[in-house]
Amino acid sequence: MPNKKILIVDDDRDVQQGMNLRLKANQYDTCLAGDAFSGVAEARRSEPDLILLDLGMPAGGGFLVMERLKMIPSLAVIPVIVVSARHGLENQKRALESGAKAFLQKPVDDDQLLAVIRQTLGEPARMKKPALCNQGVV
Repeated sequence: MPNKKILIVDDDRDVQQGMNLRLKANQYDTCLAGDAFSGVAEARRSEPDLILLDLGMPAGGGFLVMERLKMIPSLAVIPVIVVSARHGLENQKRALESGAKAFLQKPVDDDQLLAVIRQTLGEPARMKKPALCNQGVV
């Protein structure tokens, strides 16, 4: 089965590259965009399985991206997880009302990010470490 593709739309190169490395280490394919305009264009080009979206970016921001995605039937079905430094319940509420499947506050914990991604994609949760099995050895 091919790896799931995740589009990371964030103008902070450090955050973008950090997420990119974490996702690739967990067998996800990634594509990147640094602003709202290129985020929509990359979504059209690559048709990802999921989008990680920052709210505060140049060229329109995350809410504009979600509006534009809704206008394109093939992109309207792609789940969006907002990962933002913008505080406040109002931003979280607006993101969820705009169609986001989840809202995560930056800085986001790696395990939390991966758990929300897996849940959103309908994948089984993965254990961090293999469970040890007691074979009756004393």
